[in-house]
Amino acid sequence: MAAYIVEYGLVNPDKNHPRLSKAIKKKYHYWHILEYTWIIDASESASRIYEYLEDNLGQNDRLFVCQLAGDAALADGFSDKGAEWLERIL
Repeated sequence: MAAYIVEYGLVNPDKNHPRLSKAIKKKYHYWHILEYTWIIDASESASRIYEYLEDNLGQNDRLFVCQLAGDAALADGFSDKGAEWLERIL
């Protein structure tokens, strides 16, 4: 398994954010770290993750998926549980 960051910019967040959230929660172990940013634990490539999620995007929405590796630094405001999970999967 590998850690990936999934981030998106949505033209119509009221419509597409719930759809993307549901798709991520259905398939992956995740940490919803910021409003439109997730860290997921997945066994497939970034391009496969993108293909899985892109059906939930609107025409002018943007989606970014990138594999994470190594070190991470977080502000104090993030949850300890999430930070510990991130350390385990990196």
